[in-house]
Amino acid sequence: MTEPCLIPEAVPAPRRSLQARIVWGKRVVTVGGDAPVRVQSMTNTDTEDAIATAIQVKELALAGSEVVRITVNTPEAAKQVPYIREQLDRMGIDVPLVGDFHYNGHRLLTDEPACAEALSKYRINPGNVGKGDKKDRQFGQMIEAALKWNKPVRIGVNWGSLDQDLLANLMDINSQRPTPWDAKQVMYEALITSATESADLAVKMGMAANQVLLSCKVSGVQDLISVYRELAKRCNYPLHLGLTEAGMGTKGTVASAVAMGILLQEGIGDTIRVSLTPQPGESRTQEVVIASEILQSLGLRRFVPSVTACPGCGRTTSTTFQELAKQIDDYLRMQMPIWKTKYPGVEHLKVAVMGCIVNGPGESKHADIGISLPGTGESPAAPVFIDGQKALTLRGDNIVQEFHKLVDDYIEKRFGRVAETV
Repeated sequence: MTEPCLIPEAVPAPRRSLQARIVWGKRVVTVGGDAPVRVQSMTNTDTEDAIATAIQVKELALAGSEVVRITVNTPEAAKQVPYIREQLDRMGIDVPLVGDFHYNGHRLLTDEPACAEALSKYRINPGNVGKGDKKDRQFGQMIEAALKWNKPVRIGVNWGSLDQDLLANLMDINSQRPTPWDAKQVMYEALITSATESADLAVKMGMAANQVLLSCKVSGVQDLISVYRELAKRCNYPLHLGLTEAGMGTKGTVASAVAMGILLQEGIGDTIRVSLTPQPGESRTQEVVIASEILQSLGLRRFVPSVTACPGCGRTTSTTFQELAKQIDDYLRMQMPIWKTKYPGVEHLKVAVMGCIVNGPGESKHADIGISLPGTGESPAAPVFIDGQKALTLRGDNIVQEFHKLVDDYIEKRFGRVAETV
């Protein structure tokens, strides 16, 4: 019998990018290098409505977004940016704001200096910064504003608004190759060239290389993987990662998770955003939750305690375990903004809510605290395991409430002590 080989643990590759700093007041968000992968989001409010925008930024920040981007598309919107920042500061929300500029950013940043100062980063799309001889001049004006106010920039290329002159030039070059590339390969090259040449131009104009971030957004999973793998080979700028126009519901969630999960496992990506179309009535914060779950599932970050729950089968007699798992998961997530400071390390908590005796005890022993609810034909009892040991058995009509209290008590006992000693 041959000796079995040791199976290595799957560990995400280390990132190789420079490290950027996004600053507002005393809040500094480091991006790239050895910093954690950051979660970013974007408002969908009209920026001219300062109150509505500030409220949504607050919601996104409390949900876990570490950087929030807002549209700055008109002089009126630009004028409101300082007031949005002021409202956030009054609410104690120090999340950095990124201005998303298209077409007229050079004018807005020049004509509205208070806006330029209030933002923590500028997003520049080289595909619509200007045409012909205006392009470099208008791009230069935005870089000059970034230098004046000491702000980093993201050169954000999108295949829906790609520089058509560049694309046409690359198509001409391609037609002269002995073996021409297919159209998709030329598109990939145009995306990467637009991003890297624009970034290099910004550095030539005086930007520090570690204050320039890049993104090349596409809406196809395989396209995103191909583009970012090549982009990562050609530069060491920090990379913002996201599947643009991912869609809504399960389609957008799965596509974003698959594409970004593969790239993050390979060490590609320093900030991420899930561009999810909200379903009717759904909160904008859902995209932040999904982005956080992607990073937590890969073991790259810890944001909230994890709840392990079985899917249910013919052995499970009721929906009690489903309801309890949802209640616990919702409760833990809702409490995290408070618990971050009250219970340091609580995001590492593992809870198991299982529906029968087959895997219930085993999963509960692997968790910090877990419960195995009775399944079909099982005695009406629910053993509770704490730190790998059976601690007690719950019976009767109040199992859900009693387990909920046990979780609260466990958090206070384990993580409250940490808070007292800090």
